[in-house]
Amino acid sequence: FVFQVVVYNLPGRDCSALASNGELGPTEIDRYKSEFIDPIAEILADPAYADLRIVTTIEIDSLPNLVTNVTPRPTATPECDVMKANGNYVEGVGYALGKLGAIPNVYNYVDAGHYGWIGWDDNFTASAQLFKTAATTAGASVDDVHGFIVNTANFGPAVEPYYSISDSINGASVRESKWVDWNRYVDNQGFAQAFRTELISQGFDSGIGMLIDTSRSGWGGSDRPSGEGPRTSVDAFVEGSRVDGRIHQGNWCNQAGAGLGERPTAAPATGIDAYVWMKPPGESDGSSSEIPNDEGKGFDRMCDPTYEGNPRNNNNMSGALPNAPVSGHWFSAQFQELMANAYPPL
Repeated sequence: FVFQVVVYNLPGRDCSALASNGELGPTEIDRYKSEFIDPIAEILADPAYADLRIVTTIEIDSLPNLVTNVTPRPTATPECDVMKANGNYVEGVGYALGKLGAIPNVYNYVDAGHYGWIGWDDNFTASAQLFKTAATTAGASVDDVHGFIVNTANFGPAVEPYYSISDSINGASVRESKWVDWNRYVDNQGFAQAFRTELISQGFDSGIGMLIDTSRSGWGGSDRPSGEGPRTSVDAFVEGSRVDGRIHQGNWCNQAGAGLGERPTAAPATGIDAYVWMKPPGESDGSSSEIPNDEGKGFDRMCDPTYEGNPRNNNNMSGALPNAPVSGHWFSAQFQELMANAYPPL
């Protein structure tokens, strides 16, 4: 039996957005250790659970923020600058890895963003180096890391079937297209495989594997391409070929037109341990407008369908569905759309 659990409560959680802010302030690393990680470790170490294979996803959307959303990047936020300066993301992840990794039947997978976040040259190696630092901090070692997970709670496809990063149109690489924007990857599987190699080169064990969250990456329905786009220009080719239906790769909140993706599958490709559904389909990413609540959840404009964007999505429309509840709450309209647009179809 496999039991999946998401470990997600760092101090100053989600420093680049508001919808998933957590209970702990930026400096409350001691509470994180004693009130959150220690009790989880005690529960998981119970001999009654020794026959379970416990897979932990460690701190979604945390360490990558310290690479991409800090000064001097144009995408920097004051909150991420604080978390980089105080070191509590790195210390917290290291502590969690060490405590949970000491339990023989626990397998830690660290969140590693996704191709539309870490795939650019400026982010790729720097992220792997930061993960190595976190995995050797606060009592952790690389032996406490079984692998990494990409696309957690996001919408990027596992595989783009109709174009690849090696394609060129009239002498222009697809990397020059507005959509790819000089990234070296066009989907999560290619990114995960390459990033695995980079992580091993930074000192992680050669046996690490990757997970890809495919819970909302299907992009089926009537708008899904059935073949490559026109070869009249590189932009026309990419726009006509890509199954990813988002307005911009930086859009992350309750995306209109998304569908359930590939079903959870073991070992679907080289270096990939599994496709998983880590984000429960139908759980809202955040509210479309401000909703007072006692859960510490903020209102992020990226969840507002009328929002015209920020530097993190190159000032594009948010692509979010309307009438969404606060993050983590059931969003029936989204779930119905995910089923209708599932690929492979239901």
